[in-house]
Amino acid sequence: MSKENKKQSQDSSGKRGHGLILAVIVIAFLLVVITAGALTIGYLMLDLPDISSLKSYRPPVATTVLDQDMQPLAYWYEEKRWVVPRERIPDIVIKAFLAAEDARFYEHPGIDWTGVLRAMFKNFEAGGVVQGASTITQQLTRALLLTPEKSLERKIKEAILAWQIDSYLSKDEIITIYLNHIFFGQQAYGIEAASRTYFGKHVEELNLAEAAILAGLPQAPSRYNPFKHTEQTKKRQLYVLRRMVEEGFITSEDADIAARLPIILRPENLNLPDGVEYFISEVRREMEAKYGQKRLLTEGFTIVTTLRRDWQQRAFDSLQAGLDAVIKRHPKDAELAHSIQGAILAMELETGEIKAMVGGRNFASSQFNYATQGRVQPGSSFKPIVYAAALEKRVIYPNSILVDEPITLGGADRNHPWTPENFDNTYMGPITVRTAITLSRNIISVKIASMLGYKEIHKMAARLGIESPLAPNLSIALGSTAIPLIELVQAYSNFPLLGKRFKPHFIKEIRDKDNRLLERYSPEVITDTISPVTAYQMVNLLESVVQEGTGSAAKALKISVAGKTGTTDNYKDALFVGFSPEVVAGVWIGREDQKSLGRLETGGHVSCPVWTSFMEITKPELKKKEFDMPAGVVLVAIDKNTGRILPESESSGRDARWVAMNENDLPTTTTAPGEEFDTVDEEGGSIVPSTGAAQDNSPLKTSPANELLKLPSWSN
Repeated sequence: MSKENKKQSQDSSGKRGHGLILAVIVIAFLLVVITAGALTIGYLMLDLPDISSLKSYRPPVATTVLDQDMQPLAYWYEEKRWVVPRERIPDIVIKAFLAAEDARFYEHPGIDWTGVLRAMFKNFEAGGVVQGASTITQQLTRALLLTPEKSLERKIKEAILAWQIDSYLSKDEIITIYLNHIFFGQQAYGIEAASRTYFGKHVEELNLAEAAILAGLPQAPSRYNPFKHTEQTKKRQLYVLRRMVEEGFITSEDADIAARLPIILRPENLNLPDGVEYFISEVRREMEAKYGQKRLLTEGFTIVTTLRRDWQQRAFDSLQAGLDAVIKRHPKDAELAHSIQGAILAMELETGEIKAMVGGRNFASSQFNYATQGRVQPGSSFKPIVYAAALEKRVIYPNSILVDEPITLGGADRNHPWTPENFDNTYMGPITVRTAITLSRNIISVKIASMLGYKEIHKMAARLGIESPLAPNLSIALGSTAIPLIELVQAYSNFPLLGKRFKPHFIKEIRDKDNRLLERYSPEVITDTISPVTAYQMVNLLESVVQEGTGSAAKALKISVAGKTGTTDNYKDALFVGFSPEVVAGVWIGREDQKSLGRLETGGHVSCPVWTSFMEITKPELKKKEFDMPAGVVLVAIDKNTGRILPESESSGRDARWVAMNENDLPTTTTAPGEEFDTVDEEGGSIVPSTGAAQDNSPLKTSPANELLKLPSWSN
């Protein structure tokens, strides 16, 4: 072999050796890289979140509060979201999001390598990042399973998880979770919340133009906010429509029609009645106490309440008109307009459902609820409880005669006697019980309380539903103890219901996010609170308050109603509580600074007109025209001045008045008032029967209904 050939052979062998070495090095490097990559991926996979929870996707969901007609009143949430199933989401909405975010969603395995290469080319061509390559599955992975940090480790985890999710869930399951989870701005999470927030409709009602707008939002909700950036929103919408045409999802004609439509935003309007915030807050307090705040804001309860929208609006309007009228009557009281407050609460008798409630003048200024949280002095509106206790004990009868006269009672000590007075500082002398309550005579109420003893009044108040502690003295006869308006309204409900009551409540039923019934509120009835006879006697007496007494403003209703006014010292509180055969309601008006409303601003002048105005809305649906009368009650005519039961021939006279009597108390023959007297045991406050005809076996029975109840001398 020539030297030249030998040299060429050596050179060729050297090159092959170098190539082999280089190949070995490259292969070794690739093996190292692959091994390192595999080890890295393996290590990262050890730390990956569990994707099995996606099968039972349970994100935070908003709680919905409904009125009795199933119309929304409020939403409570950490994230404003309602999860909707795939079948409720129109195909046009799905296609809009695919065009905007991931057109090959149904083709790739969670990672779109074609999209990655295309994005790299586009970004290189533009000299910057102009197109991303994250699939919908990757976006879902970031949102649900990973932190938002930007790092190579997170990108690798994201790709692995996206591939796993695509293998674990169906494409429809993935797109449904995605559309229910993503943020659209304006506190809206998920497509249903976005549809309501921007267009005031459910997702299944969206048209193509609206779907394109929503599909363009997730990329940058603030930048494309339709409420603030209409021009940017329009550009983004056109981009989505163009992409839908390019992908063959819609025709160019469809896109042109949608593009020409103006952007009309209709944010969901709950059209709430005024003052309803007090009602809603009461419901929320009850729900938080029962379920806790966290569950209330995340578990998607549906709460059906007892509220009637039309009644609520009427309650607010009536109360505002009443407050404005007081302000107008006292133009020189500069503080009155800022300090005056009021409350109204209406309850359905046969269920205990609160149908309307306004707890103050302006919820934005003060969230304090005077109907439930506040304790207001009831004044004379407490007297029916005193009279009911006395009638039940048969200490008095509707036609009993008591003397309206100056009295002095023991006070806190012997040096401070109590001298109660009538509202008008006058005295009427001997009058019937009916007249006393009709004209709200304070002295008679105090005398009756003294005959009973305050403990008996406490017992009656508790039986009627008043839970607040009461003063341990006779001043309670004049309503000296402040109690919540809702308790007073509940107490009055015992009368037309003839000795039973229903516990007031604001909620009808509660369902979970899957519409499963959790609770249904059946009317909770408390029976045998007082005898039906006593209850009806109170109805009859309180009707007289409307027909002839301090509540005469309510006569304008021209239906069967009954009630009682209340006014406290110096006109600080004005109340009226009353009822029809189906509805009971109470009105309180006073001041935050506890000053006077103004001279002569009484319960009859201030609150009764408000009550009457509200009750007008209840009339059209009134089924019962008269109050129920129980067995054992007889309506009899009495002389309004003497209490004498009148024969039929005198029952239509000018001085005749009709009262409800227990048929067992009717005499076989009557005695003239004053012939037989009961006296009062001063220490025990009980009736001591008189001696005489009624104590022997005489066939002549003296009627306690015609006796003059004489009290001892009043002193300390």
